[in-house]
Amino acid sequence: MKIETIPTADLIPYARNTRTHSDAQVAQIAGSIREFGFTNPVLIDGQNGIIAGHGRVLAAGKLKLGKVPCIRLAHLTDTQKRAYIIADNKIALNAGWDEELLGLELADLREDGFDLELTGFDGDELGQFDAEEVAMPTLADGDKQPFQQKTFTLHDEQAEEVDAACAKAKEMGHGESSVNENSNGNALAFICQSFNRANP
Repeated sequence: MKIETIPTADLIPYARNTRTHSDAQVAQIAGSIREFGFTNPVLIDGQNGIIAGHGRVLAAGKLKLGKVPCIRLAHLTDTQKRAYIIADNKIALNAGWDEELLGLELADLREDGFDLELTGFDGDELGQFDAEEVAMPTLADGDKQPFQQKTFTLHDEQAEEVDAACAKAKEMGHGESSVNENSNGNALAFICQSFNRANP
């Protein structure tokens, strides 16, 4: 496949494109192009009709880019083009996230001073990964190895249940430990131990 540089004004949007692009999302794409460059060529047919990349072309217009890189898929039939326009968008939506690894990556990027909104996540979404980290307890000999940090993503109603259960465990005196100074960890461990004993 050959990359061609085509004037942005010559590219023709597909009139029946089912994928929508809000102004906010186009602004995100523009920010990504500004930061990383135009890394994903627009896919076009033999007549410069856009097959994939409508959002990127809108962002190019916002950035006043006179030309954009394109790949011409002249081998597709009209039926294949129409189907691919849908498939290109839908198949990407079927992917998921490893939220634990995502949280670690975002934390590292934040530590490096990178603007996380350029990743496409908005402030509310990024806030889900902003839970305050609790420092690992320090043992007498300085060894921290026996301790682990675990991160969970909960719905608000689930979080309320967990908080209420931990609060009750603490009221019963199960938030303190001679080894672990983290009262939430002690309370949650007690709840799990009680469940495991009741369901051997």
